[in-house]
Amino acid sequence: MKNLLKLEELLMFGLALFLFSGLDYSWGWYVLLFFSPDLSMLGYLANPRLGSWTYNLIHHKGLSVALYVLGYLLAIPWLMFAGTVLFGHSSFDRVMGYGLKHEDNFQNTHLGRIGR
Repeated sequence: MKNLLKLEELLMFGLALFLFSGLDYSWGWYVLLFFSPDLSMLGYLANPRLGSWTYNLIHHKGLSVALYVLGYLLAIPWLMFAGTVLFGHSSFDRVMGYGLKHEDNFQNTHLGRIGR
């Protein structure tokens, strides 16, 4: 089951790349900003509860889809760009085994424990 979920996430990562390819932005911007959603981990400097909240908000696919759709409906390309970066990053994270975080510990995710 875990491999099937990873395959699904890999296909969603491909979807993000496909959607991005339809935008008028350089691939260099996508690469440069790909890991920017991980800045949401800075909430962990305060405490695990705030860290999990900020991390989960930015890595929630609903937010990325909402940004993309809103950008599409309002013809705002940078919102569509942000949506594809967030969606692609979140999917890539899940392929790598990094899921949404529980409040107790960064290593405790909805996909299981990270690390040893």
